[in-house]
Amino acid sequence: MSGAWAIAKKDMRIYYLKPNIIVSGIMFPLFMFLSFAIGKNAPPGTLIPGLIAITLMFSASSIEPVSIPIERRVKTFERLLSAPISLYSLVSGESLSGFLYSLGIACLPLAIGVIVFHTPIVHALILAISMIFTAFCFATLGTLFAAYPTENVGEVMSMLNTVRLPLIFISGVFIPLSAMPVIGQMIALISPLTYGNDMIEYAYTGKSLFSPLLDIMMLIIFILIFQVTANYLYKKFNE
Repeated sequence: MSGAWAIAKKDMRIYYLKPNIIVSGIMFPLFMFLSFAIGKNAPPGTLIPGLIAITLMFSASSIEPVSIPIERRVKTFERLLSAPISLYSLVSGESLSGFLYSLGIACLPLAIGVIVFHTPIVHALILAISMIFTAFCFATLGTLFAAYPTENVGEVMSMLNTVRLPLIFISGVFIPLSAMPVIGQMIALISPLTYGNDMIEYAYTGKSLFSPLLDIMMLIIFILIFQVTANYLYKKFNE
């Protein structure tokens, strides 16, 4: 844990204010959300849960695809691999940096909802739990994609966006799952954002498609899959 925390602190100090991370982690989800929210016949406050969900997804998975390729380019990633820490600590530390960044960024739409639109939160504890698990899930996803052995940030981001962008449209953020065709509902079940968004909606409205316990269990399963796969790929690509 100490090794993972040291790596997370290094990323916080160096990468949190990088322009490409600010654009992909904050500006991109905000403008994408606004492009779909404007014109909807719904009070702005009711759109806050969806904004929190996509902010968590984009911000949590934006640190690692930037930091790791850059460190490969400047040859500092090899130092981390040769340091007296386990590969698991390295992967966990990279995920931890994205996780903490995401929670901080997601507090912005949360505060806007409370202060500006007076959006009521029915289950504050469930909201906190949903944000924690959703953030860490997508932080591990970012770490997984950053395992691809390249020094080019754009290559990792382009691959990651081929996954992130479709997730927005199949996970009930903009289109309720109940309004989707059966095939769309089946595909939504394999999206971690479906369960994160569902739990955030429950925290705000008290209504959800799945129980919060099922949402948490599914997010834990996705986290384990992403972590195990990331560890395998980092070991394979850096033998």
